Amino acid sequence: MVLNENAQLIQILIVEDDKRIAEINRRFVEKVPGYAVIGIATNEWEAKEQIEILQPNLILLDIYFPDMSGLQLLKWIRENFTNIDVIMITAAKEIEALKQAIHGGIFDYIIKPVMLDRFKETLNRYKEYYHTMNRLMDEKETINQDEIDKLIGKGNKESIDEDLPKGINRLTLDKVIAIIKKNNNGMTAEEVGQQIGASRTTTRRYLEYLVSISLVTADISYGSVGRPERIYQIKE
Repeated sequence: MVLNENAQLIQILIVEDDKRIAEINRRFVEKVPGYAVIGIATNEWEAKEQIEILQPNLILLDIYFPDMSGLQLLKWIRENFTNIDVIMITAAKEIEALKQAIHGGIFDYIIKPVMLDRFKETLNRYKEYYHTMNRLMDEKETINQDEIDKLIGKGNKESIDEDLPKGINRLTLDKVIAIIKKNNNGMTAEEVGQQIGASRTTTRRYLEYLVSISLVTADISYGSVGRPERIYQIKE
């Protein structure tokens, strides 16, 4: 019965050498309906064996391993299992690593430490893509431009995704929103900036943008030395 239920779910293999992080990712997956983690691999041998035997729908793949590069494993996956999708979850911030991953056909690239909201957003997007793709393959042999745009995420986006002003990056904006949502007591631009690795000035630009579109509120608070600070909170 469990096997039948899992067959209806999107099956995920986690490839991560740090067992603690692998377990965190597994628990994150469990918070998103429609998925089942069917295996965890911590090295190249385990990864290739489980991929060949289990043939998951989706792999959550790190880049740094003691015995291999996740980018080389991605290349091997593309050469041998073109029907398996990959999301990179890694501490690698090098542009060259990102470029190679994109050329390898990844669905998304998430930098550690992983924010739960960002993780869930990616899995929800992938779930929509996965089921839409399967439905289209069952129903027809050709596709029109509108269907393509919706499938690869260029159609029907929420207003926050559209026409972002100059200086506002989508991925950084997601991080700011995720951090603000986690803190019910409000945060200063400096506090948010420390968590995303950005300057106070840069972070404040993102926060003020969120205020301008009514996703975040800003109040004035006076610290212990009497200096006024803007405190940002997600709008209820």
